[in-house]
Amino acid sequence: MDEVIQVTQWLSSITPRKKAKLFFFTTHADAPSPMVGSNDVDTHEETQLPLATTVALHNFKNIDEFLKKKVNTFSCYNVIENEITKTDYEYLRFYSACKYLDVVPPFLDLEKISAIQNKFEMADEERDYRLLLDSADLVLEKVCDSLKPAGVSQMWTALRKDRNLIRGVKTIDIIGFFVDPNPTGIKECLFFFIVRFLQKADKINRVNTNRLERLIAQRDESSSCEEGKTIDFIIDSLRFYPTELYPFGFCLIMCVIEGRDGAMQEIEKTMEISRHLGMITHTEKNPTKETIELVKKELMKPKYQFYSSFTCWFMSHGDSNSMVLADGETIEREWFHTSFPDISTFQLKPKVFFMVSCRGANKFSLKGDEFEGQSATCDYYDIGSALIRNRMLDITDSVRDISYVQPMMDTLVAYSTILDHLSGRANTHGSIYVDRACVLMSENISRGRSLTEILEHLSQDLHEILQETMDEDRIVYKQACHYDSFFRKTLKLPYTRHPKEDVHSAPQ
Repeated sequence: MDEVIQVTQWLSSITPRKKAKLFFFTTHADAPSPMVGSNDVDTHEETQLPLATTVALHNFKNIDEFLKKKVNTFSCYNVIENEITKTDYEYLRFYSACKYLDVVPPFLDLEKISAIQNKFEMADEERDYRLLLDSADLVLEKVCDSLKPAGVSQMWTALRKDRNLIRGVKTIDIIGFFVDPNPTGIKECLFFFIVRFLQKADKINRVNTNRLERLIAQRDESSSCEEGKTIDFIIDSLRFYPTELYPFGFCLIMCVIEGRDGAMQEIEKTMEISRHLGMITHTEKNPTKETIELVKKELMKPKYQFYSSFTCWFMSHGDSNSMVLADGETIEREWFHTSFPDISTFQLKPKVFFMVSCRGANKFSLKGDEFEGQSATCDYYDIGSALIRNRMLDITDSVRDISYVQPMMDTLVAYSTILDHLSGRANTHGSIYVDRACVLMSENISRGRSLTEILEHLSQDLHEILQETMDEDRIVYKQACHYDSFFRKTLKLPYTRHPKEDVHSAPQ
């Protein structure tokens, strides 16, 4: 059959809502640029104009033309070995979006998908189409699905009133002030236009969504939300780190085995829980400085930008400032967990570090009953929220910026013990902290718990356990863990256990 006819039949089989979503996912806001093969085309106009004309004319002609152009580009594209191009990214995004929406063109060359994945050096478990979807876009899709056409129309009216924001933007004028979002697919096009416009204007990104939240919060709930949804529910969904679908993220496990009883058990437990959570996992036994540098270099590869989060377990001996490596050399603990967050592939994504080692030799020793019954109290003052608001600064958009981000932002560092103290372990099972952390994470899957909630529970659980030193003194002591957080959103554990699904992978 003629390819033109095939493309026409494929487009005619897609509903307007799915066309709007396919366009949205395909025009991913954070696509890498500049790339090999990119040009100076105004990408703002390229991605906004079809949405604007569709809303204004209630006609999907321009979106159809955009999708046809993509299909034709991919059809003529020759995959060049060892050189990742902008088209490579676009091809993978297009394929994953089609797969997610169940509209894969029957004529799409899946062998090219496999060839592109080879260029990205993707392992078998990384070829699952869900890895290629952008989690932030999936969250925004759910927000759109939760809003009625009237709610999106109200958002548009509020946006149009912000003259400083829309000044000089031609596509805004194409849509006009008043729109009818009720025809099928128009609500989606208008919402996605608003989102992409705010992203291009550097008002929102995958972490900073306050501007969008304010647009939604001002809407009338009864006319804005689909049945069973509320404004609070929609806004709450934007306040979590986007880690939708599989995989939950990439997990790096580094463990010094030499001289550490139970170290293999630590590896097994952390591997099991990371896979239980739906993470793709890599393990380094007996790491050295060279190992760490090689791993950091590996994580700079383009394929890691598809991951939604990064987790690292580092287990070794240590003292107050450093950790002991397999060859006896030491590295500064702070250097370790501050150098990884600066890796560009995980920028604006949650990064969690579990630092499991002693931080000194001190022990919170128990010597009888003198500590029982002691407590501390404090006074609480009830201050009305309205009074507080009246005394606070009015922070306008003109003094806000989301373009520049301190490297440690979106990072959480969890320590198995407090400064200058021991981190306990069992002869056969390794670190007690690792054991309890894995147990609590496993128990809380499907309960909607956040990582920080689990770490707080872990702190309570670990501090109840009586431990004993392995020397001749046999001192009984307690261990206290803690974490430092630079998170800007909440990181929730997945609701379901994520198995690997080979059936969704592209042909090898």
